[in-house]
Amino acid sequence: MSDLEIIAVIVNVLGVWLTARRTPWCWPVNVIAVLLYVWIFYDVKLYSDMLLQIVFVFMQGYGWWRWRSGQLEAGRVHAERLPLPVAFTSLAIGALLALSLGACMARFTDAQVPWLDAALTAYSLVASYWAARKYVASWWLWIVLDVVYTGLYYHKSLPLTAALYAGFIILALYGLRAWQRDLQARQHGLENAQALP
Repeated sequence: MSDLEIIAVIVNVLGVWLTARRTPWCWPVNVIAVLLYVWIFYDVKLYSDMLLQIVFVFMQGYGWWRWRSGQLEAGRVHAERLPLPVAFTSLAIGALLALSLGACMARFTDAQVPWLDAALTAYSLVASYWAARKYVASWWLWIVLDVVYTGLYYHKSLPLTAALYAGFIILALYGLRAWQRDLQARQHGLENAQALP
């Protein structure tokens, strides 16, 4: 456990908490968090995760733009349902990316767990895309990913990062519930508005 890992964990917790609260400022905070983890993952030879962090910098910009241009109420965006065609397409693209990246990492690097690392990277991109589009289902995917990430980081002797991802599971459950409530409240409001003559 290094000072850098401690700082990265604190910034990550703040970023996920702000995301769960649907506050657009989560995106710049998350940029700092992912940049810190670029170096950490390089050190432990999780190269797909390292590349993921670099891509996340751009995804954070996309998410911030989407949320800033979305519907805001009291500084918060509104959650949306994930359309089935988007879900199937995103998951299929995630599978193709996982297979491609895993093959490259297994063949061309000394990555410790190339296939698992690649799969987690691919589906983290899917979850990030869904979060940027404000889809409630992003939280379900993050919960699954965070469970697997917790075990991986513990295996890689990153106990603080493993604890962080275990905490992310709890924050993801909080985010899921908060986003579900927002979606239900808006749907209830629409139903009431449609019932009026």
